Amino acid sequence: MNARIRKRAAAAAALALWAAAGAARATAPLPPPGRQYKADALAQREAWERFLETAEIVKSELIGEGVTNPWKLVLRQGDVEKKAAWKGTTGLQEWRFEIAASRLDKLIGLNMLPPAVEREFNKKQGALILWADSHTSLLKLIEDNVKARKEGRKEEPSPEFEAVIAQGKYATRIWDCLVANEDRTQENILYTDDWRTLLIDHSFAFRSEGEYAKRLVFGRNGIKKTENGDPILIKQAPRALVERIRALDASAVRKAVGPYLNDREIAAVVARSKLLVAEIEEMARQIGESKFYF
Repeated sequence: MNARIRKRAAAAAALALWAAAGAARATAPLPPPGRQYKADALAQREAWERFLETAEIVKSELIGEGVTNPWKLVLRQGDVEKKAAWKGTTGLQEWRFEIAASRLDKLIGLNMLPPAVEREFNKKQGALILWADSHTSLLKLIEDNVKARKEGRKEEPSPEFEAVIAQGKYATRIWDCLVANEDRTQENILYTDDWRTLLIDHSFAFRSEGEYAKRLVFGRNGIKKTENGDPILIKQAPRALVERIRALDASAVRKAVGPYLNDREIAAVVARSKLLVAEIEEMARQIGESKFYF
């Protein structure tokens, strides 16, 4: 057995074990607040990255939505079969940002993005992103909530459930501030069976021109506002995540993202990281650290 075959066999075995563990997690009770930021299956993404790079493409179809004309691919390696999304570049929507986002997510330990790698498909380079196995989306939750209230069958969520959803919401705002992603929608905020938050679609992130290197997407002086013109604030934050963002510098970001961000884009990430930490510290001061950090 040559080295390449041994590598594929080892990856397939690791992924099979991971898949079995994932099935067990799907029936687990609601995780305590903050669990989605601890090391779990998402932190083992290197095995999935190898799978994405080397698995055979056995089926492909256009997804039919999105300006990047993404494809849904089915990959197979040994006994492991998984779906993945492949994206190219269209206008300002760049596939390289998907890979940069996945690598930066890994660097700061957010663990809310699926693995992504560079891979050729249809004789074009693009990003191949592991399909996010989700239970529902924020959009679906909102639609179900509206329907339930109209039908008079709405049950009030538990405080634990509300805490998990809120923490994911504010962590998402922190992330989108760091990567200058103003294209977040309710459809690309996903939840697993045990209510971990997953974030997809980052081909419009990493803006580096004009105000994107000087202001955050959210916050007291954020680019985005509510319909009434009010700021969209960050009212909670994982303390460990904030410390990792505080430690970012150009060298660390460049080492993590490799060739997928240019010097200006890396400089903009670092500039936003400083603005973000300052914003978080001020909000923690106003709200009180014991209520703000988790």
